[in-house]
This record gives sequence, C-alpha cells and structure tokens, in this order.
Amino acid sequence: MRTALLVCDHVPDNLKEKHGDYPTMYGNLFPDLDLEPHYVCDDHFPALKDFDLFIITGSRFSVYDTESWILQLMELIRGIDQAGKKCIGICFGHQIIAEALGGKVSKASTGYLIGVHTFKIDREITWTKEQRTEFNVLMLCQDQVVRLPAAGIILASNALCPVGMYHVKDQFFAIQGHPEFSKSFDKDVFLSRKEKMGEEKIARALASFDREPDKRWLSDIMMRFVTWQW
Repeated sequence: MRTALLVCDHVPDNLKEKHGDYPTMYGNLFPDLDLEPHYVCDDHFPALKDFDLFIITGSRFSVYDTESWILQLMELIRGIDQAGKKCIGICFGHQIIAEALGGKVSKASTGYLIGVHTFKIDREITWTKEQRTEFNVLMLCQDQVVRLPAAGIILASNALCPVGMYHVKDQFFAIQGHPEFSKSFDKDVFLSRKEKMGEEKIARALASFDREPDKRWLSDIMMRFVTWQW
C-alpha cells in the first residue's frame, strides 16, 4: 500500500535532535508502512493518483487559518473522498478531514488538552481483534471538531473532547490525540508553551503520565481500518 505522509508542521529545531522529526515518529507508529513524506506545510503536495493511503499529521496551525496550503490540503481531502481512497488523520489531520468534508472545527471552551487522556469507546470497533471499552492517548490540542461531516460516526469520546475518534464511511479514520508522540516529546512541547497553558493545567498533565498511552493498540486499529474488507 503506497502511503503519502502529509506533514503539516516542523518539529522545532531545539527538539528535533532529541525526539526526531515527524516522519520518524510516524515511521515508529506504523512500522509496516513505507511512508513517503510530503511537507504540505511547505507546499509540497503528492499526486492523488500515485498513492493508496494518505496520513495527515498534527500541526501548530488551525484548520480555519487561511494559509494557501491548508486550503489546498482540503481540496486534496475532497479528492481522496471522491477517488474512494483511504486516509488517516491525527490531531490537526482529524480536524481538517472533518472541516473539508462538511464538518466544523473551533477553539475548545476547555482550552488546551495536554498529557494522557482516557477516552470511552462509544460503539463496537468491528475491525479490531482486541475489543476495549476505553483507551489512553497523549493529547496536545486547543481546537476540536464540534460538528462531524454528514457521514461521520463517533467512535470514542470523553467529557472534555466529545469527538475523540471517528470515521467517515470506509475511507477516513481520525483521532484527536497523538498516538505518534512519546511522553517526553509531549512534555517538552507543552512546557515550552507554559505561559499559554498555565501551571495548574501543566501540573495535571504531568500527573497523568502515570497512565500508559495505548499506542500499539491504536496503531493496530488504524492499520486494520485501512486494510479491512468492508
């Protein structure tokens, strides 16, 4: 399955040596995929016809920003939809899929969500072998999906993030959290923004690290989604 990794941001230089870049993180999350990175945030877009699967990364940008590459990425998502191809969206990717297909994204009233958060699974995930009632995932976001596309189905939620995971038909799988992150990377990023987030929120995030993110399980359900015979 030829896969384009649509990279929507750059790891800050002061963190890259310690944590690697986004293609490295996604390569670790999806070891069975041969990812071809395309830095769409630098206007480097792949040809739709050349790939079977597209993975959209997180970003410091918001989907309602007016940068030309964001508008072009929405057009590509609509092309993926029309072509019947597969797509995975993570954080910003989760949000821009919703926005491109008729949903809505806005700043969350709860503000930043950081650290490890637990989500309740709202319906059976039929394509996985290991059924669960909840999962943990690292978070780093302040925008959220507030309205799904017409064909969207919520898979997981919690009180602070009602649209934590969803899919659209058999093509799009999206998650608000960051299964590609390590705890140390998540921590270094939110500590670098502590003036915006506040000491109390950061203290709760650090305390949440006693829970382990379910990275392997999330990787498995995403891979099974894109290879499932629907």
